[in-house]
Parts: sequence; structure tokens; C-alpha cells
Amino acid sequence: METKFSNKLSDIRLHYKIWMSDHLETGIMGDGKWQMLKLIDEKGSMKAACDELGYTYRRTWGNLKKIEKFFGFPLLEKQRGGSDGGHTVLTEEGKRLVRAFDAFHSTVDSHIQKGFEKFIQDLN
Repeated sequence: METKFSNKLSDIRLHYKIWMSDHLETGIMGDGKWQMLKLIDEKGSMKAACDELGYTYRRTWGNLKKIEKFFGFPLLEKQRGGSDGGHTVLTEEGKRLVRAFDAFHSTVDSHIQKGFEKFIQDLN
């Protein structure tokens, strides 16, 4: 059955962001910080991760420090200098946070996709 919506439904794209906050609504963890932590882990460099995502180093450092302050432990281990230059890696807790957010995001993505498909179906 064709509806007035039918000719535009294939042009609709779903976009959303996930973030978590504390009881004062201060952001703790979200898609941007999650992607940053994943890239730091992958590249071994906060600067390289910032460059790739187009984030400033200073703001990123501040955001990651807020997460560390909230949880009460470090997410990053920085090593300066040396013959190969410095590098940054995630602590075990940082890796655990990324894995947990990966799993959470996967679950949420699945539910949101099903809801979006139902939305399109209801309009069709």
C-alpha cells in the first residue's frame, strides 16, 4: 500500500549519539570520548588520535581527565621521549571501559535499528 510518505522513505537516514552523564548532567562518556579512547589505543598516541578526529589536544586532555576524576583512576599511561618518541596507551581500566562501551553500543544500536525499521514500516 502506497502512502504520501512512500516516495521519500528511502531517503531517510538514521543518526544518533549516545552519552552518559552524572546526576548533575555533567557528561562522562559518549560516542566522541569512546572513539577517542579507541583511537589512542590503536595509534598509541593521543596527538595522532586528536589529529584524525579533528579534536584539539587540550580539550581532549581535559575531557579524559574528567572521566578519570569521575571514576577515580587513570585511563591513560603516558610515556615521554625515548629513542622512538613518547606514546600513550590505555590502562587496563581504560581498555575495560572501551570494551564495555563497545558492548553497550552494540546492544543499543541493534534496538535503535529495529525501532527505525518499525518507524519506516509504520509510515509505509
